[in-house]
Amino acid sequence: MPYIPPQLRYTQEHEWVSLEEDGTATIGITDFAQSELGDIVYVELPQEGDELTQMESFGTIEAVKTVSDLYAPVSGEILAVNQQLVDAPTLINESPYDDGWLVKVKLSDPGELEKLLSAEQYGEQVGQED
Repeated sequence: MPYIPPQLRYTQEHEWVSLEEDGTATIGITDFAQSELGDIVYVELPQEGDELTQMESFGTIEAVKTVSDLYAPVSGEILAVNQQLVDAPTLINESPYDDGWLVKVKLSDPGELEKLLSAEQYGEQVGQED
């Protein structure tokens, strides 16, 4: 069963977002998503300073057999991009919630978090029973 951290918020497209006390949001893909994709070989991410719009594509993730769009769970300005993923995209497979994060964003509308799925709702979506 994929791990679904209870404190995070989720999209139906399998991204997660974690909110820090300073209003910074960290975005990544879920354990379920990385397990479905298989070995990740390449990630295309935006640049620092770029603006994300909630539920619009902000990059792609490429596995051995498929390429998938990444969708922004929240809107805001990109403060940091995980540069480790350029040389080691498999960090997403190994540690989707820690070392495999994608971008950090300064939220433009914290209310958007309310539109996202809770861990329980996301677990129901991916068919995980408690």
